[in-house]
Amino acid sequence: MSDGTGDKLKGKADELKGNIKQGVGKATGDRSMQSEGQADELAGKGKGVVGSAKETLGKVGDVVKGDKK
Repeated sequence: MSDGTGDKLKGKADELKGNIKQGVGKATGDRSMQSEGQADELAGKGKGVVGSAKETLGKVGDVVKGDKK
């Protein structure tokens, strides 16, 4: 598993955690938990972007080195 894939998986896990917190917060009327959930979800999306960038840069590096086309 490349570094990018790991970041993408961690990002998806954080997004899921955030969605769950938002749902629980909404169901219980806990605005603080909803806000935490939104923050977790955004952090997860950020990790996903970083993971995608790492994968892309890795592929570019392979092409530059002549390992893959």
